[in-house]
Amino acid sequence: MKLTVGFLQFKPEFGKIRENTDYIIGELKKHRFDIAVLPELCTTGYLFESVKQANEFAESKDGYFIQSLSKLAKEKKCIIAGGFCERGKEKPFNSQVLVSEKGVLSIYRKAHLFYKEKEIFAKGNTPFKAVDTGKGYKVGLMICFDWIFPEAMRSLALDGAQVILHSANLVLPYCQRAMFARSLENRVFIITANRFGKETNSKGESVEFTGKSQITSPEGEVLLTIGEKTKGFYSVEIDLSLTDKQMNPLNHLFNDKRTDLYNLF
Repeated sequence: MKLTVGFLQFKPEFGKIRENTDYIIGELKKHRFDIAVLPELCTTGYLFESVKQANEFAESKDGYFIQSLSKLAKEKKCIIAGGFCERGKEKPFNSQVLVSEKGVLSIYRKAHLFYKEKEIFAKGNTPFKAVDTGKGYKVGLMICFDWIFPEAMRSLALDGAQVILHSANLVLPYCQRAMFARSLENRVFIITANRFGKETNSKGESVEFTGKSQITSPEGEVLLTIGEKTKGFYSVEIDLSLTDKQMNPLNHLFNDKRTDLYNLF
């Protein structure tokens, strides 16, 4: 099965949910694709000053962002994944929604919170399980810093995910270089949708994002990459047959695992 998959890289305006959502919808409407991935926290921006401020921008499933994405996915008969600030009980979640023409397929809550995210967001409580798109293939959801934990990617691959939808606000300089290994060792495609730009809050805290969104293949190839500050939607065609775990007549990536020898936990 061949699919057209892509990402939207841009600089969200902090706190402007409607404006950011309208920009996303307007850009995606211009293109044909089967899968589109948006950055982490793509409607709110990243650098919240407090839990209270984050809660002010938190949305639920019936919020403007998810409803807008769902409507577009229904029109285009595609799937879209993107990060948003999800309303929780006390703290919000750093979450990622997956929608199709059927509506919301899944919401994943970030498991591995990075640095001061731990002060703002609640710990994610959704397991790394593949999502059946209903279109003959499965995908996996991940957010930013999850990438550095190989157990996360392996869990999704073991559960049948063929394409990993990775919404990110990357600030560390080496994720993009490392993703070829995550693709290769799990024989999956990975779509990393990053943002760019600098955010500074009233506390004087600043963070700058690395851009360079990319798509990597099960053979460890970088199929598509863009610049640090390049804006827009970019896509490429992929062939899901490359996610076959039978590497040769005698080697199967997962069946050959020696769990009797690993000391993982």
